[in-house]
This record gives sequence, C-alpha cells and structure tokens, in this order.
Amino acid sequence: MTQFWFAASTEEFTPSQMLEQARVADRSGFDGIGSSDHFVPWFPEGRGSSAWAFLPAAGQVVGGDGPLFTSVTPVLHHYHPAVIAQYFMGLEDLHPGRAVLGVGSAEAISEVPLGLDWPEPGEMLRRFEAGLEAISRLWDGETVTMDGGWFRLDEARLYTMAARRPRMIVSAFGPQAAAIAGRWGDGLWTLGDPESAPEVIDAYRSACAEHGREPGEIVLQAGFHLGEPEERVIAATRKWKTTQFPEYYRDDHHDLEAMAAEAERRMSDEEFAHEGFLISSDVDEHIRRLRELAAIDGTTVVCLQSIGDHDPLTSIRRYGDEVLPSLRGARA
Repeated sequence: MTQFWFAASTEEFTPSQMLEQARVADRSGFDGIGSSDHFVPWFPEGRGSSAWAFLPAAGQVVGGDGPLFTSVTPVLHHYHPAVIAQYFMGLEDLHPGRAVLGVGSAEAISEVPLGLDWPEPGEMLRRFEAGLEAISRLWDGETVTMDGGWFRLDEARLYTMAARRPRMIVSAFGPQAAAIAGRWGDGLWTLGDPESAPEVIDAYRSACAEHGREPGEIVLQAGFHLGEPEERVIAATRKWKTTQFPEYYRDDHHDLEAMAAEAERRMSDEEFAHEGFLISSDVDEHIRRLRELAAIDGTTVVCLQSIGDHDPLTSIRRYGDEVLPSLRGARA
C-alpha cells in the first residue's frame, strides 16, 4: 500500500510549531515524519527554521518505526557533503532504521544569499552528483580523497558509524537528475504532478537498470491544507505559488518580492489550489486527487507538506480523521 508521509514547513513555522505539528501528524496516522530543509523561505516574511534542529526532537516525540526525513536537503553549497553524511549517520544511530536523507540540488533562493554564484544547469548537476558520490562512499565506510570541484575531501572518513546506512532518496524534476538518482540514490523524490511524474519515474527506473540496482522508494510530494472556509485557506496558502514554477528551482531567481509578484500574476488561485497543491475545504477533492497520485505507476509514498498558517493543526487532524482512512480503507 502507498504510504503517506508528513512534512512540516521550515519556510513557514518555527521549530516548536513544527514539533507540535509532528505530534499531531503522528497521532493522526501518517507513516513518516519530516520537514523541508531551506535556509531561506519561498516567499517574503516567511521563516528559515532549521530542519536539523527539528528532526532529532521529532524522533523523541513520535512513536513507531516510520522514517524521519528531510524533503529535501540541498547538496550544492551551504552544506558540505561530508557534514551531511556525518549528520544523517548520527541520526540513524539515534533512531535505527528511520533516518532518510531526502536530497536535492538546491535552489538559488537558499544558496545565493550565502555567497554562491549560481551555476548553469549542467554544472549544477555535476556538482550535485559529486556530492552524492561523496556521501555514499563515506556511508560505505571508505576513506575518501576526492576533488568535487566545489568541495574537497582529503582522506576523510566517518569515525562514528551506525549499524546500517541511512537511506538517501534523491530529488529529481527531469530525466537528467532522475538518472543521477538511479545511480546513487535509494529512491526517487519528485513533484506530485500527474503530468510530469511518469516521465521522471521512467528515467529513474531506466537508470537503476543500467547500474544494476533495484528501484527504491518513489516519493511524490505535494503541499496540503484542509480547512474552512475555503477562501481563508487559499488566502493563507497562496504565498506558496512560487513553488509551482520549474525555473525557480533551476535558474538564478532569489528576489523573493519579485518572485512572489510574478507568481501572483502568472497563476490564479484556482490553478494553485485545485491543480497545483491540495488546498480545499472539500474532503472528497483531497481524497480524489491523492488517489490519482497514488495510482501513478511505481509510486510508493506520497509526502504531504503542511502549508498555511490558518489553523494548521485542525487541517492535520482532519487528514487523520477523514482523508487517510478513506485512502487506506480503514480508520487511521
């Protein structure tokens, strides 16, 4: 059966608010708990909370053996790959079998403010793949010397190892990144878009076959908010429209005010709420659209990121009471 993971938003909430949401999501029957991982939010007046502060705390307050994950940690500039490898190996030791590094190639919004000259797409993918190679080799217990172009390792190794490797699920929005995921990842993370996801999944599976690897988790991600009245819910979430444009992930866009204004011009509230993310007061609409995502061939996980500051805890609880049981055929 498809699993449903819950992600808190570093871009919109403080760590303490994220932790309370994690408690409610766990009690509501979500199968995994995690968060986004951004230094800068997607919109003006947002938050920049630390995912790495949140995750160990979440592991202490949620039960079971479900994954603790990031969706997704950037590997391009502000995190050195060896530091990522060390952190998630430590998280795996604290919570055996649960540490999942969702990892991506980052966006200019979180990297340019930290001093990066944003690379063109080909160079970005080369840097990304070098970072994934370093993490994977360190997790394998190797002593690594390599020049990744944007980082170096000189006989580096992890001196503390958990009993098993963490999992690494690689974010990809197109075939080239999906090929990297198939080579280095333990799974694929992509947008919950019924139009674009099948092509990315096919590219990932082809890369797995090329490298003699079995496909891992295939995670589709979408933002959600279920609340009343719908007009107020949309008003509380429309600032997330900037996440709907591929060029904001790929190109050098980091002026939050300009991005927000452009997104508002280009996308209507109707498109955002009912074709992009899952923003509605209609429970049946949430269920129908999630079934469409779960039915995409290969999907094993739908990761639902809670967005909007209009009573988010009630939105999460209603998912536990009204949405997840219908998707699973039993009460959560």
